[in-house]
Amino acid sequence: MQKLIIASRMSELALWQSRYIASLIKEYKNIDVDIIGLKTKGDIILDTPLAKIGGKGLFTKELELSILDKKADLAVHSLKDVPLELPSDLVLCAISKRANPKDVLISFKYKNLDELPKNARVGTTSLRRRMQLNILRSDLDIISLRGNINTRLKKLENNEFDAIILASAGVSRLNIKVPFISEFSLDDMIPAMGQGALGIECINDIKIIDFLKFLNDESAFIETKIERDFTKTLNGGCQVPIGINAKLDNEKIEVRAVVGLVDGSRYIKEKRVIKKDEFRDFGTILANEFIKKGAKEILDEAMSDA
Repeated sequence: MQKLIIASRMSELALWQSRYIASLIKEYKNIDVDIIGLKTKGDIILDTPLAKIGGKGLFTKELELSILDKKADLAVHSLKDVPLELPSDLVLCAISKRANPKDVLISFKYKNLDELPKNARVGTTSLRRRMQLNILRSDLDIISLRGNINTRLKKLENNEFDAIILASAGVSRLNIKVPFISEFSLDDMIPAMGQGALGIECINDIKIIDFLKFLNDESAFIETKIERDFTKTLNGGCQVPIGINAKLDNEKIEVRAVVGLVDGSRYIKEKRVIKKDEFRDFGTILANEFIKKGAKEILDEAMSDA
């Protein structure tokens, strides 16, 4: 294998992520890596909330087609965007070492959530973030915000919003500097499945899978397996009001999960601590507990109102 081609979205953050993986491949395998930039459906349709244009493959399908068409060898995704069911000939061959999975509140005027005045305009498209914001502060005016990170920041700077919510990992990777960046605790704002991790997708071929397996991080794999199993069992995805985070610490794993209506009026929220060796089935087990408490009905209602 003399050269690899990575398929990437064309946003600044996506290209950073692909260049980062390319640098690791070059360092550890000493081969050339090229990156091809592609626009996905999620990048093109910016005037409609994500939940209304379908939750599967919005940011991945075009990249996957490039692999299947043999125009690329692998794709680098934000793992939270990767559907829970992949095309039959493709696999997630590695989950990279995870960055901070938390969300942050960003503002040019207010230090944190508590400082926001009543009816402050907060930008986010995520139903998960809207739900948890409404639980914390039902007095806020939460407004849909689409576009890449720089587009969102420009709208914030132009005073279209008082604050916006972004993933900490993206803010850190792009070295974003604004007056106030306030990190949510995992108890207040449970992240999306896979947030902070990168998923490496390739053709289901043992040769390239073995070649790329050095990219896989055990902790990230364990944490995100719980998160993705939980979400899959609930038939959810990134565009559904579900928060799920697993945090491995030595031989124990803290798991936080929330499912609710977008207005925060009804929700199920749990925190569990399990042993590391219990990770394989725990996401499914926890999701089934949520189902017994009415999670499916809550999600059906939430999505019909979205």
